[in-house]
Amino acid sequence: MQSTNITFVLLENMLATSTTLPSEMLLAAQSAASKALTVNAQNTPPIQIRTASLTGEPVLTRSGLRWQPDGALHEFADNQIIYIPGLWRNPRPLIKKSQALLDWLKQEYQNGALISAVGTGCCFLAEAGLLDGKAATTHWHYFDQFQKDYPLVQLKRQYFITQAGNLYCAASVNSLADLTVHFIQRLFGKEIANHVERHFSHEIRRAYEASGFFEKEHSNHPDEDITQIQIWLQDNYHRDIVMTQLAEKFGMSTRTLNRRFKAALGISPLDFLQEVRINIAKDLLKTTNLSINEIVDKVGYQDTGFFTALFKKHLATTPIAYRETVRAKLFSTT
Repeated sequence: MQSTNITFVLLENMLATSTTLPSEMLLAAQSAASKALTVNAQNTPPIQIRTASLTGEPVLTRSGLRWQPDGALHEFADNQIIYIPGLWRNPRPLIKKSQALLDWLKQEYQNGALISAVGTGCCFLAEAGLLDGKAATTHWHYFDQFQKDYPLVQLKRQYFITQAGNLYCAASVNSLADLTVHFIQRLFGKEIANHVERHFSHEIRRAYEASGFFEKEHSNHPDEDITQIQIWLQDNYHRDIVMTQLAEKFGMSTRTLNRRFKAALGISPLDFLQEVRINIAKDLLKTTNLSINEIVDKVGYQDTGFFTALFKKHLATTPIAYRETVRAKLFSTT
């Protein structure tokens, strides 16, 4: 069973707890899953935690701990989740020396990685241009400078957590813990997430739900099986997905899957998958220079003509025309 790769970026003057705390929570989740608390947990791929610095050399953290990483950034691809740590005080001097990190983040984002940043570490996502036109937050002490440096980012000062597609920002290490519980639920299911939550903080989920700003998604519903299927589709949109196999994976007939999905969300699972893929494609059209064919491949389609027709059906415009329109708005100087 292929592992889920989770890479923690290590940076000079970082807050060590912004890596140690989430990594310990993830390892606790894997340990709980290995004890077969649920059938779903038993079928979850194991996680592989890696640490990487810009060059592979040790980094000196704010606490004085000298941390030897597993390797350099360029050695780690195929990432499912990436954590960017918080830095102590002004991050700009390090950002100016970290072009390799910015390029790596853009590439990994294009490849479908989920990226989380905390505190002033959110500046790396902003500096890479990944947050342009999107919601974000950062440490409260850096709000004014962040808004000045990155005017295209929609800074949400009143929220401790923001989500925009596969990009997550946490204002503090405590908020990062809340966010990590959310990731654990995506990876291992609700029972494992609750298990970890109880061992680290019984208030984590309440804080996550109350203090986050998230992109609009389909209305909440009580069908937890369908919620897990939604999460699986969001995490695997780039794969070749056959609805009969999806139904079998979650122990349902295709008819039952369609009926319950429509009852919960008002649309079919295929329609939901198409929406996920179109939204990812929109973001890639806006933020990258990938060709249409490359974007089609990254969102799980093989036929560019089919994708173009689907895109036009959803948005009443072609992918090329959409890119021209959003880029004109994004980079206009008027």
